[in-house]
Parts: sequence; structure tokens; C-alpha cells
Amino acid sequence: MKSKYLFLFFIILMAVSPLFLPTYQVTLLNYIGLNALVVLGLVLLTGVGGMTSFGQAALVGIGAYATAYLCVTEQLPSYLAWASGSTWLGLLLGLIITVFSALIVGSLTLKLSGHYLPLGTIAWGISLYYFFSTLDGLGGHSGISNIPSISIAGYLLDTNNKMFYLIWLILFIAIILTKNLLNSREGRAMRALKGGQVMAESMGVNTFRTKLIVFLISSIFASISGWLYAHTQTFINPTPFGLQMGIDYLFMALLGGVGSIWGAILGAGIFTMMRQWLQDFLPLIFGSEGHYESIVFGLVIILLMQRAPSGLWPFICKLMPKFLQPTDRHIHISEESQPLTALSLPKTGTLILEVKDVTKKFGGLVANNQMNLNIHAGEVLALIGPNGAGKSTMFNQISGVDVPTSGDVIFKGQKINGIPSREIAKLGLSRTFQHVKILPEMTVLENVVIGAHLRGHQGVVSSMLHLDRNEENQLLNEAKNQLERVGLGEYLYTEAGSLALGQQRILEIARALCASPSLLLLDEPAAGLRFKEKQALADLLSKLRAEGMAVLLVEHDMDFVMNLADRIVVMEFGEKIAEGLPDEIQKNEAVLEAYLGGVA
Repeated sequence: MKSKYLFLFFIILMAVSPLFLPTYQVTLLNYIGLNALVVLGLVLLTGVGGMTSFGQAALVGIGAYATAYLCVTEQLPSYLAWASGSTWLGLLLGLIITVFSALIVGSLTLKLSGHYLPLGTIAWGISLYYFFSTLDGLGGHSGISNIPSISIAGYLLDTNNKMFYLIWLILFIAIILTKNLLNSREGRAMRALKGGQVMAESMGVNTFRTKLIVFLISSIFASISGWLYAHTQTFINPTPFGLQMGIDYLFMALLGGVGSIWGAILGAGIFTMMRQWLQDFLPLIFGSEGHYESIVFGLVIILLMQRAPSGLWPFICKLMPKFLQPTDRHIHISEESQPLTALSLPKTGTLILEVKDVTKKFGGLVANNQMNLNIHAGEVLALIGPNGAGKSTMFNQISGVDVPTSGDVIFKGQKINGIPSREIAKLGLSRTFQHVKILPEMTVLENVVIGAHLRGHQGVVSSMLHLDRNEENQLLNEAKNQLERVGLGEYLYTEAGSLALGQQRILEIARALCASPSLLLLDEPAAGLRFKEKQALADLLSKLRAEGMAVLLVEHDMDFVMNLADRIVVMEFGEKIAEGLPDEIQKNEAVLEAYLGGVA
């Protein structure tokens, strides 16, 4: 069954629910919808972007207090007096404050790694809680009451049953926009954040910008939930916007499946109903004092991490009957009307890359010392040497991951020292990695099309509104063509994590080729390949060389290198000890002693 039919069925089911359910149950569904909207933002932030936030409840509070302040305060400042009493301008004010706050917090924390973002959001959440509690204009601990109901074209949403439809309509719109976003160029950039930022940057993704966008979208969802909450309750105080509620939202995300859109609704639903049930039932056993439901929730999360670490929604999907499972999970590719514009390759023999006296020091360790090499269009240059010779460090400096301590790296006549790797990628340099960097839960096609990121231009808004379909089809066709080119055409919709290691290395080459490079950096591409696969790889690289592409190759398989490379540079202890044709290198005494002697 197509997923859109399943979605339509769920919409119809929710639409008729208030007609049959008692008011109490409709109220619970309202809370589930409000919570699910916040958790949907956490799916993007934590499940997709790999960033943990404990401050979502504070963002809900901003949306709630902004509209409450605007609608209830009698003596507004002169610059806000014109908007007094307007619930819709209250929404706008809340979104403006939310975006401004998220930009400040995101700018301060998103460039940092590890625990800084969670700690930053905790501090932010606590600060806003006390801000709401102590400011007299916001009612202090007593809160704000008499918040008016939302009116649409004169129709007042003054009951829970009426608010139900607005809450769930906004939630469904948010789900559609999120789903559209994730199945787009910008969405894949967001999903690439969990697969390694070095890889994403090397493919042309501005990871800080992408993180900030994810953070802003999740903040906007939370703020809208706060606006709806304020006008549903008609009363607010600081309690629902504290750190504990921020933790509860994360519980909901983990419970339903932090990487699943539908897990947001499932997690919010189970948590909301289970908490209500526990609050009614546990005091009968243990007495009215104590928050025993928190203990139960903690045990549930521990059990869930053991039995279903991805959450309940993915676990349930595996148990679903076949006729209920979506049949259109994979991206549809139509025949392209116009291929993507590709960078023109330089004339064969043109100097592409020049490394001049490059030295790289890590404290007292000299990883590269006065390294010099160059490569021309239509040439395969092999960089070889024993383990620890400094080859990978050299690779990282050429691709922009590291910056030389001294010396210059010149690519196509332009000095690229200190330029971010995503900007170098735009110039026509693409690479693979010694340790394969893929997104195992995404399909082979989705992994490879990330390489074409810098060749697309559609942004977040057009992706969410599904206005990027023509460009998206071009990008997917490019990825499909490159996969067929490297011999992985039959694996388009296979999960990348299920491929053999050798196939994953070939996948990385296809991803690099999607960027339309003039220089291809390959870090041990033949490792893990069988004999026939190595032959196919050698044939592919020979074809690329014939087309005018330059290839810089790091490899330990000497037979592969000697039969393919036009020239070879040999390194030992961070220095170049030899350079020449394969036959010359095989006879070089310094090379035989340093590297090949143990093989001969």
C-alpha cells in the first residue's frame, strides 16, 4: 500500500475521533498533538542531525508567553500597542523571539562538539524558566490567565473539540513539510551530519549552516506548540516549560523512535497516556507523595534501549503485515530531461595540483616535512609508503581537512591553504576516505547523491514546499549514472550498510564522481576488493584518466599501483624519498629498503 493512502487513512481517523470520543479523551489527543509537534522537531534535531537538546520546553514557553503577554497585558509598550489582543500577531511575536534566541544559542554552541550543546541548552532552559518565574510582567509563579481563544474568520475555537482540529492540522502540515525536507538535497545534508562532518564538508555541505537550519526548524515547531498550548489552556505558568519537561520531550522521542517522523506521534501518544494512567494508578499503591511515574519511565527507557534501541516505531514496522507496509519507500526517478551541468576537465597535461615545501607539525611531531609533488590532468599519481609515513596527513592538507604549518598547496592555479574543504570541493576536487564514511541506514542511491550536493541550488523552503522536484530528479539521475558507471547499478535501493567493504569503497568513488571533479583523491580504494573487482576499478580509473581527470592515489597493493600509476611518489617518515616511473621505483634502493624490501 502506498504511504500516502496510509497517511490519508490516519487523517480521516483523527478527523472523526472528536465525533465519537468523550471530551476527556479529546483533551488527551490535544496534548498528544502538542507534544508530538515538539518531538517532531527533536526528530530533526537529534534523530537526523545528531544534536541533543534539553531546552525544547523553554522554546515552547517562549511561544506561549509571547502570545499570552501580547493578548492579556493591558498596558503594552508603545511599539507593541497596535498588536494588542491579536492571537495571530502573538504567534508572529513568539516566532520572532524564538528564532532570535535560537540563532544566539546556536551560534554559540553548534560549532562546538561533544557535550557543549546539551549543556548549553540545559543552561538556556533553566535561565528561561527563572526568567518566566520572576518577571512581574509575565505573572511570576502565578502565571498569566484569561488568555483569549483563537479566532479564524470570526469562528471562535473556544472548546477542546474545536482546538483539536487546528492542533492536528498544524501537526499534519509539519509532518508533510518535514517529510518533503528529508527527501531532498537539504535533507540529505542534514542526515549526513550523523555520518561524519568531515565527509559532509568534503562533499560541499556547509555543516554549520545545516546544523543551524535544523536547530531553527525544531525551535519553530516548539514555539508553535507553545502558542497552541497557551490558547488551548487559556492559562499558563512556568511549570510546563522547565528542564523536567525538556527531558520528557526527549523521552518521547526515544520511546517512539528518535529517527522516525511517525515515531514522534507514537512516542508522544504513549508517553502522554501512560503518564496520565500512572499518575492515577500509582498513588493507589504507593501513596500520593513522590513522583513514581518518573521512576517507571526511567525503567521503560532502559528496557527500550535493550530491546528496541531505535524506538518502538521501527520495531512495530518490522512486525507489520506485508499489506500494511508502504510500497513506495524508495525515491522515484523519472527520465531526466536535462542532465546536470558538469565542470569541464582541463586539457590533458595541464598542471592541476602543486604541493610546494609543505610541512605539517603536531606539536613536536613533524608529520610532513618539506613535501613537494605535482599532478597533471590525465595522470594517475600514486603516493605510497609504509604505515605512518604521513600519506593521510598529506591527503588531508590537499583536501582542506588540515592546514599546512608552512608551504603552499596550489590547485588549478589557486592557493587553497586554509580554505574550507567544501570550498575546495567546488573548485573540482573530490575524495574518498581510508576508513569508509557512509550512512549505513540510507540506500546506496541516497549515499551517492550526497556527492552531487554542491551541484544543486534549491534551498530549505523550496524543498519543504516540494518545489525542487526537477533539480532533485537531475541529482538522482546523476547518482544513478555514476553507480552504473562503477558497477553498482543493481544496488540502488539497497541499504549501504549491508554492502561488503569492497562495495562500500566503490560506493565512495561513485559519490566522489557525482561532484564532477577534475582531481580525484582516492585513499586505499582497492582495500577489501577481490581480484576481479580490482580489475574493474583499474579499468574505471584508466577510463577517467583517458577523459582527462587527474587521480591521486594512496594504496598499499603494489601490483595494483605498479600496473596503473603513471608516476609514483614514495614517502617515509613524512618526507619524500623517491619519485619516478613505476619501473624506476621498483629498482630504487631507498624504496626497496624502506618499503618494498619486506615484500621482495
